[in-house]
Amino acid sequence: MATQTQSVSNTNKAKEVSIDDLSSQIELLKKDIASLTSTIGELGKSKSAQAQAQAKKKVEDLTESGREKVMETQIQAEEFIRTQPGTALGIAAGIGFLVGLVTARR
Repeated sequence: MATQTQSVSNTNKAKEVSIDDLSSQIELLKKDIASLTSTIGELGKSKSAQAQAQAKKKVEDLTESGREKVMETQIQAEEFIRTQPGTALGIAAGIGFLVGLVTARR
């Protein structure tokens, strides 16, 4: 009889120890998950800021490139008007006529 009681007592202690162990492991897992969540959030914010900076740089580069192209086109147009004023006048009159037709139909 004494061995059965002792065996049951050892089993209860094993359950108590393993429940305590599980509780401490669960707490540790909760802390690890909270830490991982925080780290992932910070990484996301960092990547977002990096992507915004890259996008802003790209927009600035494209804007500058667009301005340069506009300036080149303006210079070419002015040069064309100086070298061939009659043709430029004819083109301007034709464009004006087409714009007049389109707006008159509305």
